[in-house]
Amino acid sequence: MQTLLNRLNIAAVNHGTSTGLQHWSANGANLLESYSPVDGKLIAKVSETTLEDYQQVIEVAKKAFKHWRNVPAPRRGEIVRQMGDAFRHNKEALGQLVSYEMGKSLQEGLGEVQEIIDICDFAVGLSRQLYGLTMHSERPQHRMYEQYHPLGIVGIISAFNFPVAVWSWNAMIAWVCGDVCVWKPSEKTPLTAIACQHIIQVVLEQNQIPEGVSCLISGDYKVGEWLTTDKNIPLISATGSTRMGKIVGAAVANRMGRSLLELGGNNAIIITENADLNIAIPAVVFGAVGTAGQRCTSTRRLIIHESIYENVKERLVKAYSQLRIGNPLDANNHVGPLIDQKAVIAYVSAAHEVKEEGGTLLIEEEILEGKGFESGCYVKPCIGEVEPHFKIVKHETFAPILYIMKYKTLDEAIEIQNNVPQGLSSSIFTLNMREAEHFLSANGSDCGIANVNIGTSGAEIGGAFGGEKETGGGRESGSDAWKAYMRRQTNTINYGTQLPLAQGIKFDF
Repeated sequence: MQTLLNRLNIAAVNHGTSTGLQHWSANGANLLESYSPVDGKLIAKVSETTLEDYQQVIEVAKKAFKHWRNVPAPRRGEIVRQMGDAFRHNKEALGQLVSYEMGKSLQEGLGEVQEIIDICDFAVGLSRQLYGLTMHSERPQHRMYEQYHPLGIVGIISAFNFPVAVWSWNAMIAWVCGDVCVWKPSEKTPLTAIACQHIIQVVLEQNQIPEGVSCLISGDYKVGEWLTTDKNIPLISATGSTRMGKIVGAAVANRMGRSLLELGGNNAIIITENADLNIAIPAVVFGAVGTAGQRCTSTRRLIIHESIYENVKERLVKAYSQLRIGNPLDANNHVGPLIDQKAVIAYVSAAHEVKEEGGTLLIEEEILEGKGFESGCYVKPCIGEVEPHFKIVKHETFAPILYIMKYKTLDEAIEIQNNVPQGLSSSIFTLNMREAEHFLSANGSDCGIANVNIGTSGAEIGGAFGGEKETGGGRESGSDAWKAYMRRQTNTINYGTQLPLAQGIKFDF
């Protein structure tokens, strides 16, 4: 692992808070210890940001913003393009680090770095498309238009499950919009954030851009509170649990700031009697066990038409029996570890609750501690046969547990799908056009993402990503999500010799 860290030009111990090229490691600062869930080994110790450090970071960021906002947007895009090339160069090493520190499969770790590269490409084009509008004025010899200006400092709070990709969705778009970023990564995955910061630093230095354009702070929720309550930060983008999001949203709203929230998902797939099961089954399995069920878009509920229920159940059990669990850096394995023991406990508790509510575990939950897995964070993905009204079904468990249930009519299936507090991602598998269109209509899925004949996970950066209800309502990445990172201004220009007032008002004196 040290060789890998050396390739990314990062020291493994006692890394301080970073604002680009500068590091602070305050005396007496607490240390975050990053343990790999793969083998339970200590990877690094990272200095937590102190309040004094934090205040210095914000001052550096404020100063950098005054420079960065005046750099032409296409030039900002060119710098982001160079960042994309830098991540291309470091893709293998960073992907391995993501896999080792977080526990997702190597393919998924590499895929996450590819998402950084993709959003860089998207942002480069966007830098020449930050369009406003022009409109006709009701007053003669007047012109009206809208334009967008940078907001300022964007605070980014990211979660452990996508330790680098979701940061990039925010940062790359914010940067081409003219903002600067202060990033607080999950305390469970601090080292991947430091690696990204080093990659970014090189590009900023080569272009003589102030280091404060990209700032990194480290710590637990207390450090996050400094961000959310700081009036210097007009926008907080936070990814995590609904519980966390409610706290962040309230704190930011209290100071009249903006928040962009990407929170819980309790995602469902509907399989109709008209589905092609040859594509549905692989989509369900990947959605349920990919990243060990720790994606916000993981498939947690499967709603199956009663006429094919037994067939689907049988095929799922067979597919699950073929899953290989083990070191995620080994490409032969399908399922890696959960992030920590707390996640393991939540998984076992959810499986037990299925049985307590009257459900059946088709594949019993199993902890693989002591069976060749050193970290004790490996679990066996399981399937619970449940009823839609079970309390546990309405709860998001961040683990590879899939709840399956029957339905009779499509409207019943959609009602089951929508009858949870979360509203992130959803899918239907059908070859019937009417079923597909009904699912996508105003009477269909109430989620921010609704798919046909693909699973709930695997969002592309070109579309806006986010969900409704307790998912938070935020939108990141593609489409017009860039508008969240800018302030809109309406302008009116009088190029005549008179001052006609709106609505024909007369004010003579």
